[in-house]
Amino acid sequence: MSFVDTLDRLPETDSASILRFRSLLLPKNRDELEQMARQSSAITRQHFGRTIRLFAPLYLSNECINNCSYCGFSRDNPILRVTLSVDQVVAEAKHLAALGFRNILLVAGEHPRFVSEGYLQKCITAIHDFIPSVGLEVGPMETPEYSLMVEAGCEGLVIYQESYDRSAYAKLHTAGPKKNFNWRLDCPERAYAAGFRRLGIGALFGLADWRSEAESLAAHLAYLQRHCWKASYSVSFPRIRPAAGDFQPITHFTDRNFLQLVCAFRLSFPEVGIVLSTRESEVFRNGIAPLGITSMSAGSHTEPGGYTGKGHDSLHLTIKGKRVELNNSTQSFNNNTGATPQFGIADQRSPAEVASSLTDTGLDPVWKDWEGVILRQSPQGSTSLS
Repeated sequence: MSFVDTLDRLPETDSASILRFRSLLLPKNRDELEQMARQSSAITRQHFGRTIRLFAPLYLSNECINNCSYCGFSRDNPILRVTLSVDQVVAEAKHLAALGFRNILLVAGEHPRFVSEGYLQKCITAIHDFIPSVGLEVGPMETPEYSLMVEAGCEGLVIYQESYDRSAYAKLHTAGPKKNFNWRLDCPERAYAAGFRRLGIGALFGLADWRSEAESLAAHLAYLQRHCWKASYSVSFPRIRPAAGDFQPITHFTDRNFLQLVCAFRLSFPEVGIVLSTRESEVFRNGIAPLGITSMSAGSHTEPGGYTGKGHDSLHLTIKGKRVELNNSTQSFNNNTGATPQFGIADQRSPAEVASSLTDTGLDPVWKDWEGVILRQSPQGSTSLS
């Protein structure tokens, strides 16, 4: 039994909680939406206080073997690519640590030639001593491979299904292992079996009907909470942003829809984290942060070496899986300023500016909320905090 079976039997097997969730997504007038927002804010304060967890993505590589229509890293896009060395990853992580971050998400395209599990282990191990909370957002793996990541010090995994609509998914993913819908859908369960403490799921909104995507995401979350109950969960609703390839959203997902979705998840899943990324504008993030958000990225770069410029001397093209060095005709490509980002950032504020803005609205930005020593056991069997 896996969520694949459950998804394929929706909506015939909808639970009472999913039926209620669906009712929260029905069109609402202004007064109804404001009431949802007030309730969402109150429930968030009850379960999370006024804290907002801050994190930063650290991109390791923009190499990818998949063709995904909406992604700037898609293998057929003629972009400048690079994979950082472990030392360069450490330099990027130290830069983020100097800004205050103690929670970093390592992100990479999916390409076995450039990004293997051995490389990822080395990156995790190299930064874990000064970054206590390390998460991964990379290509799906088998459970034994995930176990190696956990042993190296990784405690969180983010895996977005992109779209829960099988037809849309098939049209958008035309080549590479990511074409396998079921393999990706089962990924959180394999990660849970490997021992990850935190799991993040989501869908990329703008690829299919937003209400249908939201219902499937809610059903997935409810399933994981029942069957993989030892982990903590977060959800995210990233929207399409400008990227190489110039993909345009297929469906609309407005700010109003976004707000309603945040409130619906908070009212239905009071203890689940809700993540807000720098894909969204400064104004929108400021407005929605108090209404249900528990975690935010800040000062993000979505290209390898984006924080320090590391790796810029190794930029190249990758054509049919082969590295192609830049020559006189390609030196000026993209002004040769750095690796191509996965997508454009909307909120350009520094981490300090984001933290200050949260404080101004009465929220409490949290840079560190985890230390591995919490789980260490003393010889007598009691938890050791020394």
